[in-house]
Amino acid sequence: MQKDLSNYRKSYEKSELTEENVKENPLEQFQKWFHEVEASDGVDEPNAMTVSTIGLDGFPKSRVVLMKKFTFEGFIFYTNYQSEKGKAIAANPAVCLSFFWPNMERQVIVKGTAEKIAENLSDGYFESRPTGSQLGAIVSDQSEVVPSREYLEKELNNLEKKYEGKEIQRPDYWGGYLVRPISIEFWQGRPNRLHDRIRYTLQEDFDWKIERLAP
Repeated sequence: MQKDLSNYRKSYEKSELTEENVKENPLEQFQKWFHEVEASDGVDEPNAMTVSTIGLDGFPKSRVVLMKKFTFEGFIFYTNYQSEKGKAIAANPAVCLSFFWPNMERQVIVKGTAEKIAENLSDGYFESRPTGSQLGAIVSDQSEVVPSREYLEKELNNLEKKYEGKEIQRPDYWGGYLVRPISIEFWQGRPNRLHDRIRYTLQEDFDWKIERLAP
């Protein structure tokens, strides 16, 4: 089976990115782009991002998760600490995040280190989740082999009965990570594949070095 995609073509012409119009701080630039994507109403989940880790088997692995907060410190997402990605981060906290917003012809690529956030912050977010999502976090031994879909639904049904009318506590194996960036690249599609690529690199004095990369 094969399919030739060599004729797929698109000319990127919606915007530009220059050294003169970017913010001095990449987190401010990210905020600007994120708000523009939100306002465009052309992406269902603008906070969807790909998280890439180096697995215990030595292979890189990427998966899409939802960013839940960004600050001047970095980017926060939540997961099971005992999942495949959690074990990978424990062994090697160097990760890559990438955002792709096709309606704006933009990408953002973040290299950084992941660390667990404070337990009280994970508690606060867990309490804000719908009951079904709370129970889903408890019932799922994330990344482990399970016998069937029916098994998971049965386990969830048992938990619903167990916690009916009761407060649900965050399990200690579930919580948030903060990814502290050391490099953030902004990619803006341009005509003739001469895309704009502006990279910020964190310096020893905590200032950001801004450079243009060839497309």
